[in-house]
Formats: sequence, C-alpha cells, structure tokens
Amino acid sequence: MNDKTARQKILDAAATLFYNDGITATGINTVTAKADVAKMSLYNNFSSKGELVDAYIAARHQEWLDLYQKRLEKTKTAKEAILAVFDAYQDHAEFAYEKGFRGCGLLNAAAEFPANSSGRNAVRQHKEQVEAIVAEHLNRLLKDSQRVSYIAAQLAFLLEGSMARAGLEGSSRQLQLARQMAEDILDRECQHD
Repeated sequence: MNDKTARQKILDAAATLFYNDGITATGINTVTAKADVAKMSLYNNFSSKGELVDAYIAARHQEWLDLYQKRLEKTKTAKEAILAVFDAYQDHAEFAYEKGFRGCGLLNAAAEFPANSSGRNAVRQHKEQVEAIVAEHLNRLLKDSQRVSYIAAQLAFLLEGSMARAGLEGSSRQLQLARQMAEDILDRECQHD
C-alpha cells in the first residue's frame, strides 16, 4: 500500500467518523480501525489528530466546491449561478451518509472548536468564500454595491439557516424551500434595479 492510498483511506475514514460521531468523540484508534491501516500509517501522513482535522475541514469544503462547480457549469445567467450555490448545498445534504444527514459538517465541526481556534477560523473562511461567490454573481445583477453586500449576506443567512434546520430534520426539504425564497428575493431585486 502506498502512502497516498493510506492517506486517502485515513482521510475518508476520519471524514465519515467525524461527521457521524463528532471530532471530539472520535479517537485515533477508531480512525485507523475504520481505515484498516496501522496507527503508524496515520502518523506517517498526519503529524497529529489536529492536522487530520484540518485536512478533513479542507476536504469537506473542497467537496462542496466541486459540487458547486458541476452545478455552475450548467448555468447561463447570474441568477442561475446564485441558485447553483443552493443546489450544491442540497446535493451535499443528499449524500448517502452512514448515519443520516446531520447538517453542515463544517458547522458541526466548528461547534466543537474553541473560539478563535484555527479550525473555527477555517470554517469561517469557507463560509465567507460561499458568501463571496454569491456576491460575485450578484454584482452581475445589481448596480448598487451596498445592495449587493446586503443581499449576499441575506442569502448567506438563508442558506446557512436552512442547512441548520435541514440537519435537525435530517432532510433537504428546508434547502428546497430556501432556494425558492432566494429565487423570490432575486426576482424582486431584479425588478427594482
């Protein structure tokens, strides 16, 4: 087995366990057992559990970015590109999770991190990136930059709130409703601009 394969097996196992059971509740021995690798393989690829957690956070966000990119490729308008953000969140929610959908894996992880920790800051940066993506597309729809910032924040709150509710309910239904609300907001904004 080569290091890359071992690294990916460890990261995949950690992603499943961290999402299902939480980061704090998941020990290194549990990760290596699920990955079916020796503990030394873990430490050959990750210097600590903290480094593994950082890799999980980065991989989880990249997973969403890849889903978004696939959705974005099918869009023709700025409005569709914004709605693709909601669609990619729904795609993420509809993965076949081992123990069911529990909401945003990044927000779940952030809830376990201390304030001002590097992990919590990484999650914040990822959420800010999503809002910036929305704002970038809004700039193509609206002329007023202050309005763009306000609507981008509004849509980001709608998105994150619906994801939290979807996680509590174990269903993507709230994300579908949020997408419709976002579409209504965009239609109203485009009429006024």
